[in-house]
Amino acid sequence: MDDWIWWLLAAVGLGIPLVLTAMPELAMFAIGAGAAALTAALGGGVVLQFLVFVAATVAQLVFVRPIAYRQSKQAPAIRTGIEALTGATAVVQERVDGEGGRIKLNGEIWSARALEPGRVYEPGQQVDVVEIQGATALVV
Repeated sequence: MDDWIWWLLAAVGLGIPLVLTAMPELAMFAIGAGAAALTAALGGGVVLQFLVFVAATVAQLVFVRPIAYRQSKQAPAIRTGIEALTGATAVVQERVDGEGGRIKLNGEIWSARALEPGRVYEPGQQVDVVEIQGATALVV
């Protein structure tokens, strides 16, 4: 059997655990094996194939892995859920004070409470959502 087939089998063999475990490092080894398979298919010797495998894998581990790690640790650019409601503008539906009230936020009726004690917001007035505590929006 040709050398390139062995390298291709190695690439597939490394790709299967990648899918099962979601370890991106295995993808880097699989790509290195694919590069070695290409080298073998182009007529490169066994030593050159191995060097290409090592060089491609190490290059990815050194350059690609840190970038991927940084990207995975960043917060998503799009806020969703409760985080998306913080800072939104709402319209008072029922009088809102320190004890409670109702607002219309993103088309839904929410219970609300004034953030500042003694502050009162009347129906029709626009307020800003500062924080969400459970199912209650704190507004100013």
